[in-house]
Amino acid sequence: MVIAHGITMSGPWGPVYGPVDLEIDAGGVTVLVCPSGSGRTALLMTLAGRMKPKSGSLTVFGHSDVDDIFACSALAGFDELDNVAESVTVADLITEQLRWDAAWYRLVRRAGPAEVDAVCGPVFGELPLPPLDEFVEELNEGDRLLLRIALANTKRPPLLVVGDLDHVTSDRHRETVLDRLIALGQTQTVVTTTVNGVRHDGVRAQIEVANTSREELVAAQKGRQKGR
Repeated sequence: MVIAHGITMSGPWGPVYGPVDLEIDAGGVTVLVCPSGSGRTALLMTLAGRMKPKSGSLTVFGHSDVDDIFACSALAGFDELDNVAESVTVADLITEQLRWDAAWYRLVRRAGPAEVDAVCGPVFGELPLPPLDEFVEELNEGDRLLLRIALANTKRPPLLVVGDLDHVTSDRHRETVLDRLIALGQTQTVVTTTVNGVRHDGVRAQIEVANTSREELVAAQKGRQKGR
């Protein structure tokens, strides 16, 4: 379970998000509905332990220390963190991830069919797995996001946070990604986000989140100044 009370984040140019209150139940897929931008990105990174809130409290599966939250979460679909070069192959990416996950003394061979199945199988499910020699740029946008999720989710932590579903512009591919997130939600807690919400009976909850856009934060700041 993820519980946030009054969490805020500030940067060099002022507030980034907050205050934000959230309660996300364990299991299934929860969609956070809020405008795209740096505030929403920072909020998701905070929920996954990649950033520490300036104020407020955050508990993720009983952990409140940012390092512990980091350890029990995976983050995928954020260009700031896991954007991949389109000129590399699927085998290149999987090999790199397996070497990153392995102990320093272990020699990891170049990924083959078995490694693709182990890394991508749980995320792609019954969908065709990406070919080893395929360049990432040749994959459709849905498969590109699923591949990024697979690379981030090799350790299957309790919490999986996935970036903006709206970046998948095809309705069909976006629905396919959502179907796969719902399948992952059977064993993990999955949090993702869109601007307008989604239409899918398999989603556990959709939560509208305020105070993540620059417009909202500026308006709130002006309101506080007038109240002085």
